[in-house]
Amino acid sequence: MCVCAACCCCQPSDEPLVKPVVSVYPAASRAHLEGKSYLLCLASGMFPPLVHISWQRQKEDGGLEDVGEGEQLELREWGRSASIRLLDPNVPQKYLCSVNHEGGPVEAHSLQELPAPASCPPERPDLAALQQADLSFQSECRVKLLCLLYTVLIVKSLVYCCGLSLLMMLTNQGPSTT
Repeated sequence: MCVCAACCCCQPSDEPLVKPVVSVYPAASRAHLEGKSYLLCLASGMFPPLVHISWQRQKEDGGLEDVGEGEQLELREWGRSASIRLLDPNVPQKYLCSVNHEGGPVEAHSLQELPAPASCPPERPDLAALQQADLSFQSECRVKLLCLLYTVLIVKSLVYCCGLSLLMMLTNQGPSTT
């Protein structure tokens, strides 16, 4: 079964199927100060590297419901994929990241609860506040690094396509008679 529906990269291979390792992390950024929260779902170490990431929310009765596409960003690199999801800060619920892979579905082992909205900082920063700021900075750097990686992958694809098009044009012209 191929997850990507219509692509040329689902060729049979001698390599065995390897299910992904799935992790969910809160992704803090400056947007958290505005009441916005993000969750990061990371799937890595799989073969073939094609996966589909979806999110579910735990209802009050304990059941799960699909969240839908909504505001999310998916990043892909050979052997790993990530999904960053914008969450509704007014609905404190638990979220589950599900990864559909050719080797079978894999879900995050723990439900990640939406972080509480940010409040006004105390007048004197204490050790806990400094540690939280450091964690927030690290998470922001991770999100920026993922965005940079996504941009580099897009540029790489564009350069590859342009080079291939140029090569095809030069091949189709044939030998020059002048």
